Amino acid sequence: MIPFVTLEGQRALVTSGTRGAGAATVRLFRELGAEVLTSARSRPDTLDEGVSFVAADLTSGEGCEALAAAVRERLGGVDIVVHMLGGSSAPAGGFAALGDAEWRRELDLNLMPAVRLDRALVPGMVAQGGGVVVHVTSIQRTLPLPDATTAYAAAKAALSTYSKALSKEVSPKGVRVVRVSPGWIETEAAVSLAERLGAEAGGDAEAGKRLIMAALGGIPLGRPSTPEEIASLVAFLASHRAGSITGAEFVIDGGTIPTV
Repeated sequence: MIPFVTLEGQRALVTSGTRGAGAATVRLFRELGAEVLTSARSRPDTLDEGVSFVAADLTSGEGCEALAAAVRERLGGVDIVVHMLGGSSAPAGGFAALGDAEWRRELDLNLMPAVRLDRALVPGMVAQGGGVVVHVTSIQRTLPLPDATTAYAAAKAALSTYSKALSKEVSPKGVRVVRVSPGWIETEAAVSLAERLGAEAGGDAEAGKRLIMAALGGIPLGRPSTPEEIASLVAFLASHRAGSITGAEFVIDGGTIPTV
């Protein structure tokens, strides 16, 4: 019996694929039959069998160029690009705490890698007559936390707008462009944060999780998403089952965003 979703024969690039939702996506793509290349700043201690890896700093133009060259050399082109890279290192303290350097770091991490890699790889997709680009944004583009994530949220909003524009340009040429917008994901880093916040409040990791959910205004589902749930959505959107979906954004946040 043919599985509901298959990526058999597809060549895929997944950025930041060594931990969290990125690692879960790499693992699922391999299970579904894709040939996968992934990247991070440094090589992890272990990699899933059959996964190709490139160490690259994608916050620089040179790092993006090196990764794009590796995609062409090792995969001979690409059918799926998943831009999983993202995050925030900006300090708390609201807008006044963000200088030009902090703004530049957030844009260089959350927007420019996708712009640069798409510029290098999407023309090949157009030339071959098909492909899928998945931009991983964030619900914070519509639900920013002003104390600490203003620049991150603005960068993700820019990524979403850019993604929509790209979809209008290349969808008529056979390349689908979609967005996945997660809320809080229970990664190792998120668990560590919950443990720290819980301890600071005199409680445990579960107390810390409740504090995080309260800061987000509550999660109706009562828990964060798992990396595997994010990966499942990405895999479906990248597959032929989603063949008429392009230019759209799919929120996976347990109901965190309170509006339609």
